[in-house]
Amino acid sequence: MIRIDTIWLAIEPMDMRAGTETALAQVVAVFGAAKPHCAYLFANRRANRMKVLVHDGVGIWLAARRLSQGRFIWPGVRHGSGVELDAEQLQALVLGLP
Repeated sequence: MIRIDTIWLAIEPMDMRAGTETALAQVVAVFGAAKPHCAYLFANRRANRMKVLVHDGVGIWLAARRLSQGRFIWPGVRHGSGVELDAEQLQALVLGLP
């Protein structure tokens, strides 16, 4: 099981064609570093796709989710900033709740 202690939400959209290395570079640019046991969430501009990068202390995991309809409720864009989420907020975000 992957341990996640902290969940960070990137405000700026990310190109969903990005692979692991590009997503990791985006994490470093926005958050300063990929810290162990942290998850970093990104959405595309239309907010219908999400990627999560997790540093498990040993390596990097990258997962993606695409909605066939609707969109994720994402905070407004502020250059280079991120927001910390708790598990309940993550669950609401993934389910499309405000």
